[in-house]
Amino acid sequence: MDSVFSILPRNIGDQLRVLPEAVQDCMEEIRVRIARPLEIMAGGEPHFLPYVVTYEDSDQLLNALSQFSLYTIEEELRRGYVTIEGGHRVGLAGKVVLENSSVKAIRDISSFNIRIARQKIGAAERLVPLLFDGSWKHTLLIGAPQTGKTTLLRDIARIVSSGMDSKGIGSRKVGIVDERSEIAGCVRGIPQLELGPRVDILDSCPKAEGMMMLIRSMSPDVLVVDEIGRKEDTEAVLEAANAGIKLIITTHGNSLEEIRKRPIIQRILDEHIFERFVEVTRGAAPGTISTVRDASGKELRLGTGAAYV
Repeated sequence: MDSVFSILPRNIGDQLRVLPEAVQDCMEEIRVRIARPLEIMAGGEPHFLPYVVTYEDSDQLLNALSQFSLYTIEEELRRGYVTIEGGHRVGLAGKVVLENSSVKAIRDISSFNIRIARQKIGAAERLVPLLFDGSWKHTLLIGAPQTGKTTLLRDIARIVSSGMDSKGIGSRKVGIVDERSEIAGCVRGIPQLELGPRVDILDSCPKAEGMMMLIRSMSPDVLVVDEIGRKEDTEAVLEAANAGIKLIITTHGNSLEEIRKRPIIQRILDEHIFERFVEVTRGAAPGTISTVRDASGKELRLGTGAAYV
């Protein structure tokens, strides 16, 4: 959290530092909105603090993010977020500037959403017996926003890259397309989160284009991609699968049954690419595994050291 506190205006930092340690430890977001109360999300619940954000707070936060030069974050202003040291992501909202019907930048920024990156090493280890059987299986993680899909995806990438000697699983080359800088949390191209020794990352790159770039340039054994859902994503997924590369991917939805209703996802499902479907819920904590299904949709049961059907 030191990197988060380092960018916060003093008045806001002072409000957060006096919070109980238990609340600080489970903070997920810090919402800074001009002329509105400071809000935090902790344990999945919103909490409003007795402090109204000022224009001066906004200016100080933006200066800290840009190191007093908006030019240095011009691309980030176009995308709507900035990734800071530690892998934390700061979302931005304000007046959008358009050029040729495309977003050129955001100015008059009035809202900041600081999303706290907390890696959970080992979060996906219980899945390994179901996802690996001599080779990694094409896997689709399904969950609504903020259910912990990316947390699981990140840990799977770490396991694939590192291998697991205790289970006789060797390391594999992993290519990650991190369009929103959430999987690796790269700063100046360097991942801020632990992903193992054999990872190559395309940061802030559109998913479809990035998958093709990695296939051509880095020869990954496994491709890891977050939140597919556009037509061009589908084409890239099919291309990668036909190239013999294993895919571990997430998509928005509450269940396999629900995503079948989305035409773009349905096309991938019709090709019977994915061998495992992992349904994720928030449960007691983000990243709770609700159900694991095989290629036919049959439910599989997680065991402590082996897969049970």
